[in-house]
Amino acid sequence: MNENLFASFTMPTIMGIPIVTIIIIFPIIMFPTSKRLINNRIESIQQWLLQQTTKQMMSIHNYKGQTWTLMLMSLIMFIASTNLLGLLPYSFTATTQLSMNLGMAIPLWMATVVTGFRHKTKMSLAHFLPQGTPTPLIPMLIIIETISLLIQPMALAVRLTANITAGHLLMHLIGSATFALMSINLTVATPTFIILVLLTILEFAVALIQAYVFTLLVSLYLHDNT
Repeated sequence: MNENLFASFTMPTIMGIPIVTIIIIFPIIMFPTSKRLINNRIESIQQWLLQQTTKQMMSIHNYKGQTWTLMLMSLIMFIASTNLLGLLPYSFTATTQLSMNLGMAIPLWMATVVTGFRHKTKMSLAHFLPQGTPTPLIPMLIIIETISLLIQPMALAVRLTANITAGHLLMHLIGSATFALMSINLTVATPTFIILVLLTILEFAVALIQAYVFTLLVSLYLHDNT
């Protein structure tokens, strides 16, 4: 067990050169392009899950919003596969880096806002000032609504980073405790090991849920601006 709690979040390097780009590209191999006339079981399950997710997430959008389907489905597949690969031993989870998550959140959020101002200028500006606002409160509400708008990409990135990081830290702590207890008393270590197994299963679910939540929030921002 590694004694440093945050060692797994350190950017991996080879001869001093960061290899995060290779790690980010790596999830692509989980979704190969099929060259068969009939898909195998794994590809069929992947396509079925993708179709169900697309139908559920894009049903609220109009035609302009549905043009983002490929972008949003690629996003959820990338985040989910990156989170799942990060659960493998001695691997690196790119989504624990706030800088990377901000790099995904800010451009997507900015694109939805620009789309809104381009196609729904009056409605987008109306969000800054709710109807029926008393005159003395107008300056304060405009400032509050502006801050709430600007904080959206930060909330997206921090939510993903915090959830993935917290899960990995908890697994590391319980795993270290289990390893230490095994050398003392195997009976005492057994419940801790069971908790570790259950937590690992939970982390698999969290990895998929956080990918869905991130993409769903981007989809909702898009829906508000199209």
